[in-house]
Amino acid sequence: MELTRRRMTGALAALPLFAALGGCGVRRGDALTIWAMGNEAAALPRLVETMRRAPGAPRVRVQPLPWSAAHQKLLTGFAGGSLPAIGQVGNSWIAEMATIGAIAPVPASMQGLLADQFAAVVDTNRIGGEVWAVPWYVDTRLQFYRTDRLARAGHDTPPLEWAAWKRMLHDVKRLAGDGNYALWLPLNEFEQLLTIAQSAGARLLRDADGRGAFSDPEFKAALAFYKSLFDEGLAPRVSATQIANLWNEFARGWFSVFISGPWTIGDLGERLPPGFRGKWATAPNPGPDGIGSAAPGGSSLVVFADHRANDHAWDCLAQLLAPAAQIEFHALTGDLPARRAAWQQAGLASDPVVAPFATQLERARALPKVPEWERIVTAMQLVAERMVRGEYSVDEAAAQIDARADRLLEKRRWMLEKGRAL
Repeated sequence: MELTRRRMTGALAALPLFAALGGCGVRRGDALTIWAMGNEAAALPRLVETMRRAPGAPRVRVQPLPWSAAHQKLLTGFAGGSLPAIGQVGNSWIAEMATIGAIAPVPASMQGLLADQFAAVVDTNRIGGEVWAVPWYVDTRLQFYRTDRLARAGHDTPPLEWAAWKRMLHDVKRLAGDGNYALWLPLNEFEQLLTIAQSAGARLLRDADGRGAFSDPEFKAALAFYKSLFDEGLAPRVSATQIANLWNEFARGWFSVFISGPWTIGDLGERLPPGFRGKWATAPNPGPDGIGSAAPGGSSLVVFADHRANDHAWDCLAQLLAPAAQIEFHALTGDLPARRAAWQQAGLASDPVVAPFATQLERARALPKVPEWERIVTAMQLVAERMVRGEYSVDEAAAQIDARADRLLEKRRWMLEKGRAL
């Protein structure tokens, strides 16, 4: 790990330091420091105040980080030896943090925290045979839809098989009026195509995650289905930056179905006019032959490697994952609990809007666990947009994504050859 840290220090020496780094020690006095991001960082101090800590345990200090700077702050903190005891880490960063030695694996004494969680989310954090982080809250993506628009088109709920789902979209489109659509798939986001690909059973990477598998039949089927939604006029060829906001366009009927995550529940509840209550719902994603899949998401809590033997750090993490704490955190943030026990105790498993997320999480599939993954899916999105706009055929797009993924994975292939990859 020290060799990796020395290399990291050299690589980061030329980067500007954020002002927030000043005074950011691992501990301040007797405080146990937690780094957290966004809405979670704002709510965490209130949760910490209510936690029952053992006599003599250090007080807990929460340091908020902006999501936009969090990744670089983690790398800089590791290189400089200034990481705190506990941190919130996006699940897509776990592989990178484990590879460079920044985080400690979950010890046997804490494995019980994983026992009643969604398997796909836990699997996201399992790398090289070890679990490196404990899921804190979870999310995934599924479809939101206008119940009134579907009812007018003769559908109670969205069908869960591709062909029937597309027929429903055509029915909705016919009733929507000129200039309106059935579906919203923003071309500058990769998540919608990724959801369709996972629903098709696409494996995405091959050869120990050293090469792209985007020319496989399953991914090509997903690309063809995705492209057809635009070609048949069901979705507009526009990006998210070309509309004012999602909820206004949803309310005025420019589209009636879109794919998003649980954070949208609060947005729709707060931003749609009061008359829209009860006029929208959620449903699992469709697949080629029935209910589809999606990527498991959310954030996890880690103990950083310099504190691997710090019992207070693991005890604090365990308290944050207790069902009662998970329920309170959901009330503060709207985040979906990682623990199934919290879903049951809070009544989320029977909530008609929230329960489909549990159904979708049961069918979620972990994404490839390589540090290059975010750049790979960005390349996928860029090529897919050019395909939708007519520049590539499905076969050409698949080949292009493979070529770009293979270039990004060149270092991983070298590490695999040397036996250095997790």
